[in-house]
Amino acid sequence: MIVGGVLLSFFLLCCSGVAVIGVFAENPDPDQARKSAGNVAPQEQPTADAPVTVAPTGSPSEPAENRPVPTPAAPTSAAPSVQIRNETESRTIRYAERTVRDPSIAKGKRVVRTRGVNGVRTLTYEITLTDGAETGRRLVRSVVTRQPVTQVVAVGTREERRCDPNYGGCVPIASDVDCAGGSGDGPAYVSGPIRVIGQDIYKLDRDGDGWACDD
Repeated sequence: MIVGGVLLSFFLLCCSGVAVIGVFAENPDPDQARKSAGNVAPQEQPTADAPVTVAPTGSPSEPAENRPVPTPAAPTSAAPSVQIRNETESRTIRYAERTVRDPSIAKGKRVVRTRGVNGVRTLTYEITLTDGAETGRRLVRSVVTRQPVTQVVAVGTREERRCDPNYGGCVPIASDVDCAGGSGDGPAYVSGPIRVIGQDIYKLDRDGDGWACDD
């Protein structure tokens, strides 16, 4: 292009990014050439210290919120220590008691004929221990290892007579005693002969020979 007698030649080198401007004039003006050169903005050159932007991986069409987010690994803990053992326990079996009537024993008295003995029952448990502490107990066996013995008690039924000490036989103690078969009205009676060893308080020895009810 020729303007004002000045031939301006512009050569643009796109591949290298460098513009070369040549100014040719019939009467070149050094000052005007310097002014023209000063009006051209210098092109920025990349420096070695410039940061490099790396595009994120993945499909450019996929939204960021839909991209998988890595899940942090959960902390691992040691598994609890579980132990199983057997344990035995003894329990007392209380003996029973049986009562029998015995006419050879005075009424109201009790006599132990067979002494009772307690039995023993053995229990076996399965114990579960978790980290040393008991967390479970289950009964797996129950056996009677000693049978109990029943206690037998005899209860007397014999009526005891109370005898007056003034007579050798058993003369009952009452408000009045008469010889059986006589004319007395009692309320108690005795059959003779009976020796008088003390005072004849019931007047049973009518002839005074020391024997009562001997008629």
